[in-house]
Amino acid sequence: MRMAGNATWPPPAETDPEVACPISPVVDIVFSRWTTPILWALHAHGRQRFVELERRIDRITPKVLTQRLRQLERDGMVVRTYHPEIPPRVEYEISELGRGLAPLFAHLAEWAADNLDKVDQARIAYDTEPPAR
Repeated sequence: MRMAGNATWPPPAETDPEVACPISPVVDIVFSRWTTPILWALHAHGRQRFVELERRIDRITPKVLTQRLRQLERDGMVVRTYHPEIPPRVEYEISELGRGLAPLFAHLAEWAADNLDKVDQARIAYDTEPPAR
């Protein structure tokens, strides 16, 4: 099967999986800790100030939120707007590039709804079965 760009799926068997997997860079960008909650909040609630994001994602520290927002801005997923007023105001919003992830998130949410209970059952079974010898 031909995919976007020059990628094919599945890749040739002799290809190194780390190099061949076309989604590895996407996973690195999008699925870092705190990235999905930030993108989800910006997509669902629109443009927000730092303190609004901090309240919505209540377990994230200000330092980590700052780091993740900077990385997301660098990756083109988030747009930062500085308003030079007194006091200065900064707002963040999801970019068009970031909005392009919405179908992926929708599929993942659907998969989660359909399968997370099965994952829990598999974990329970694994944890309660005696190890094979």
